[in-house]
Amino acid sequence: MIAALLGPRLVAIIVKEFWAVLRDPRARLSLIMPPLIQLLVFGYASTMEVKHVTIGVLDRDGGYWSHEIIQRLAGSPNVQRIVRLDSDADLARAIDSQQVIAALRFDARFSADVSAGRGGVVGAAYDGRKVNAAQIVGGYVDRIVGDVSDTIAVAQPPAPGNSSVTYWFNPNLDYLWFTIPSLVVVISLVSATSVVSQSVAREKELGTFDQLMVSPFRVWEILVGKMVPPVTIGVANATLFLVINPLVFGVPFHGALLLFYPALILFLLSMTGIGMLISVIAQTQQQAFLGMFALTVPVTLLSGYAAPIANMPPFLQVIAQANPAKHFFIVSEGLFLKGMPAADVFANTWPMVVIATVTIGAASALFRSRLE
Repeated sequence: MIAALLGPRLVAIIVKEFWAVLRDPRARLSLIMPPLIQLLVFGYASTMEVKHVTIGVLDRDGGYWSHEIIQRLAGSPNVQRIVRLDSDADLARAIDSQQVIAALRFDARFSADVSAGRGGVVGAAYDGRKVNAAQIVGGYVDRIVGDVSDTIAVAQPPAPGNSSVTYWFNPNLDYLWFTIPSLVVVISLVSATSVVSQSVAREKELGTFDQLMVSPFRVWEILVGKMVPPVTIGVANATLFLVINPLVFGVPFHGALLLFYPALILFLLSMTGIGMLISVIAQTQQQAFLGMFALTVPVTLLSGYAAPIANMPPFLQVIAQANPAKHFFIVSEGLFLKGMPAADVFANTWPMVVIATVTIGAASALFRSRLE
């Protein structure tokens, strides 16, 4: 039935490309190892959370409220150890030697001032060499000190206009809930481009490209035949990831699969077109691999995974609009965390249609010129 629908020649070249991928040990390795490594590294190691923190404490007060803050810090799941300091010089040395990332200082009358209603001041020093980590640890400390302040004020009537904070779509601010949707983008990107970038280069390296030139296949049949395996492999990797996610990571998927898969296929077609351009230009598989690596890094960085697009310089924001990973990242995150409606999915899908049309058209024109 498939042969009748696609035609025997197209089916033949698709089967040939699948066998070429599965027969090549390097290609098989690229299908298995990168997704597993990315799943472990991005899922567990690549995180902006700061855990196992060591905090120094210079407590000249020794009173109830300083002890309460220190105990709450010690009980925080993000704090591994509290280091007691004896002087300001010890505090400076602890930060300078990177023994601690933060140090708190309580004056001698801290608890007395708090109990008397005069308010106390907690001195905090952070290691500015680790900007992001210092800011996050500062947030931990501020939250704990704020909780203690709420405990002190619990017996007093609430002030008018008290605020209640709710984090939509990620109530516990779990960083995995941000990482996992982006992993679908990265894994499908790498698996698809690593396969397609080797396809034509493999033909050149093995000396079969000349045979392909004189074969009865049309250009579009060759291109489609070479693009079906990477797209299929990318979809398979994404599907496997969707199955593993609830069992291992527990990140919810609130959206519709009927919206997810068309967006995924368009994203893979866009990246496959770019990978095909690299493969046609490259003369060897090594050149194709280096080209794919040079492509993957900026595509990932400009997707919004490493940093928000809005924080980038204006010219990079313009370039990011031509990055299919940027658009699919929005779709993936939206479908995972908030059940993005079809209209919003379409708003981020049509740019991928344009990108896929341009990249596949360019690959077709370049491939045709090489055949001629």
